[in-house]
Amino acid sequence: MTEPTLADLALEIRAKNAGPFWMTMEAFMADDAGYRAAEQLITADTVAALYHVDAEDLQIFRLPELRVVKVSVPRPLPQGSLRDRDMHAGQHHVPLASLRVPEGGQ
Repeated sequence: MTEPTLADLALEIRAKNAGPFWMTMEAFMADDAGYRAAEQLITADTVAALYHVDAEDLQIFRLPELRVVKVSVPRPLPQGSLRDRDMHAGQHHVPLASLRVPEGGQ
């Protein structure tokens, strides 16, 4: 059986603009076990590798009382610029949602 993804443990994982130069991904986890898995998986190094940014340039916010992990990263291009193909940053959650949860990580 394949390992579950972070999306399998979440109520919702989404991405949105956080101004014209930043985007934010949010993982709303269904329960405490899912939150613990998200907390362990969503690290600066993992996010930096997924989104091709420097770990020092991103911000991670952990909200255990809400079971939410938020990550803000610089947008690859300013919002609305000529080559911006996702004006609302709505598709950038997919790499985060696709993270595999190792066995015992739930």
